[in-house]
Amino acid sequence: MKNILLTGVGNALVDLEYRVTDIELENFGVTKGSMTLTDTSRQHEMIDALGDREAHRCSGGSAANSIIAFAQFGGSGAYCSLLGADSFGDFYASEFKDLGIVLAADQVKGASTGSCLVLITPDSERTLNTTLAVNTEFTQSHISEELIKASEWIYIEGYKLTDDNGSDAVDHALFYAKKHGTNVAVSCSDGFIVNVFGDRLRNVLKSADLVFCNETEGTALAQAETAEEAYRHLIDRYPNVVLTAGVHGSRVRWNGLDVEVPAYKIQPIDTTGAGDMFAGAFLYGVLHRHHPEHSGRLASYAAAQVVGQYGARLKADHIEVRNSVLISASTV
Repeated sequence: MKNILLTGVGNALVDLEYRVTDIELENFGVTKGSMTLTDTSRQHEMIDALGDREAHRCSGGSAANSIIAFAQFGGSGAYCSLLGADSFGDFYASEFKDLGIVLAADQVKGASTGSCLVLITPDSERTLNTTLAVNTEFTQSHISEELIKASEWIYIEGYKLTDDNGSDAVDHALFYAKKHGTNVAVSCSDGFIVNVFGDRLRNVLKSADLVFCNETEGTALAQAETAEEAYRHLIDRYPNVVLTAGVHGSRVRWNGLDVEVPAYKIQPIDTTGAGDMFAGAFLYGVLHRHHPEHSGRLASYAAAQVVGQYGARLKADHIEVRNSVLISASTV
């Protein structure tokens, strides 16, 4: 019996968000606006360098953010990952319990929970410095066949393809999904996933019922010059596609329907988690049988609100946002 609508498969990271200057960011030697993988010792060095300034802490990871949004909008969700047996792991598990999300994540003794240092510059750009830690030990043995069997959909983040263990685990999840008639959604996650791990990603996308990408990822994946050209290529390859293009809105192909979704204007503060929120909100809409345009408007509005605040979690009441946007969209 399928009693879970959406299960995510991805990294478990505790996000630590700091506001920094451009000079501080430059001194760290990271590329602005990108995601850099680092080891635990380097992560601790950077945190120490930031001193006693306040950090916002929350449980995350790309797919986790989408599942959290999906659940807060009212969907039944689960998440499959791996944690360390440490204070961050306890914090992560406690948050998911409070959110009502089924968490299939062992806490490994002697291992550290993954973390993501989110550095936000005055122009609202976010630069990510990620320590995967115990996430690199996530193997096919941690994929729950029963959980995938009980799920209508699984949602896989491209970030899991950056190491051999994660890639093997994703392949195992796809095997169980096919075996039990579970639909598959995949997020490309980042341009560097397409460029560096493109072979792995394209192999996973062969099993995808729905593909999420932004303009950078989409043009790289389709080897196209523009978002419009990329969208045309992608809808020829995959059954359902969501391609976001920031202030230029989004293009959606869902069950044979093509819709354009406008972007909502907002004064940008922090772009962290905007794409994750878009995916979670869109999945909530279409998996609850709302029109793809209405689902896209919910996703676009929620993502804009996230950009207009600090942190990847929507601070507004999700149910109020859901109801107001879907009702107004249905009258357009």
